[in-house]
Amino acid sequence: MLNTYFRVIVGTMVLLSVVLTVYVNPNWMWFTVFIGVNLIQSAFTKWCLLETILIKLGVKKTGAGCSL
Repeated sequence: MLNTYFRVIVGTMVLLSVVLTVYVNPNWMWFTVFIGVNLIQSAFTKWCLLETILIKLGVKKTGAGCSL
C-alpha cells in the first residue's frame, strides 16, 4: 500500500510542477529537479522523507516504498 501511495504522490507532484513551470514561472522546474534528486538519493541511501511521513500517517508498509 505504501508503494501505491508513494507513486501517486510523486507522480502528481511531477505533473503539478510541469504545469506550474509552463503556466506560472519557469523556476518551478527546480521543484521537478528536487523530486528527481530525492528519488536518486533514496535509491542509494534506502531512506525517503515521504516514506517516513506516510508511515507516521498510518499507511501500512506492505510495498517497497521509495526503493522502487
